[in-house]
Amino acid sequence: MAKRFFCSPSENTSFKFREISFDLLTDFLVNLNKRNKDNLNSLSKCSGSFKDRRLTEYILLITRELRLDPLAGYHAIELLQRFMVKHLTDLLTTPTPQGAAADQRGSYEDAVFDKLKEKFPLIVFSCVQLASKLSLHSHIIDNNTAVCFLHSVGHSVTKQTVLESELMVLKGLEFKLNAPNPLTYVEILLEVLGHNEPSIPVERLYQLCHHVLQFVSLQRTAIYDSLLVTTTQCVDPPREQREKFVTVTEDCMLLGVGVIAVAAFILCVREWKQVVEELSHITGISQRSISDFAHVTLMHIVRTSSPVA
Repeated sequence: MAKRFFCSPSENTSFKFREISFDLLTDFLVNLNKRNKDNLNSLSKCSGSFKDRRLTEYILLITRELRLDPLAGYHAIELLQRFMVKHLTDLLTTPTPQGAAADQRGSYEDAVFDKLKEKFPLIVFSCVQLASKLSLHSHIIDNNTAVCFLHSVGHSVTKQTVLESELMVLKGLEFKLNAPNPLTYVEILLEVLGHNEPSIPVERLYQLCHHVLQFVSLQRTAIYDSLLVTTTQCVDPPREQREKFVTVTEDCMLLGVGVIAVAAFILCVREWKQVVEELSHITGISQRSISDFAHVTLMHIVRTSSPVA
C-alpha cells in the first residue's frame, strides 16, 4: 500500500480528559453498561467468528492507510461481525428451491459461500466506510476515494457497486450502526478513572492503551483461550464451558478494564493495585477477573516480544 489517499497525514487527536461534567460522565457510563449487557444477552452462536487475526489486521491496516481515527477501525470490526452473522443466517435459512433434491442442499450452501466470497472484500470496506462516517475525528471516505483505494488493492469496482454494497450493509444492520466499540469503553473508563483518581496519569495511559488494545485484538484467540484455562483451571475445557465463555470474549466492559489494567502495569506499576481497585469499583467487575485478564495478556506480550532461542 504505497499510495497515500490523503495529501497530509491526519493529526492524532489527543483525547482531552477531565473536561466532562460528573453528571454527563455518569450518563455515559450507565449507557455503556446497558449497551454492553444488551449485547451480551443477544449473542448468537457465531459471535466473534469474524474477529480473527487476519481480518482484524486487514481492517486496522485499511484504517491506517486511509488516515482514519482508530475508533473507526474498531467500530468497523463490530459492524462487520454483526452484519455477517445476520447476512449468513438469512442466506442459509432460506428454504431450498421447491422440487430440489435433499442432497442439493449442500450444493446450494456451497453456491452461497462462493458468491459471498466474491463480495466479501467489498463488504469489509463498506463497514470501514460506514464507520468513517460515524467518527467525528475521521476523514469521511467518499465513493471516489473508495473506488481509488479498492482499485489499488486489486478490486475492480464502480461507484455504483460501492454504493450498492454500502446500502446492503446498512439494510442488513437495519440502519442500526451504534454498536458497542471496545475503544469507546476504554476512553470512557479512563475518563471516569481520571475523575475519581486525579493522581493517575490517564493521558499517558491512553496512548499506551491504544497499543494494548491492538495487541489484544490481534492475539484475541490465544489470549482468551489462556483466560479460559485460567478461569476454569482446566487445560482442555469441555465444549459446554467454551460455549458459555463466549459471553466473556464479547464483554466490552471486561475488555476495557483489562486493557487499562495492562497499560497501568506497564506504565505505573506502583499504582497498579489502586487502578485495579478503582476499575472494579467503577464497573462491578471483580478485581480477580481484572487481574486474571491483565496477567494472561502480559504473559502473551512477554512471549511475543521475547527473542526466539
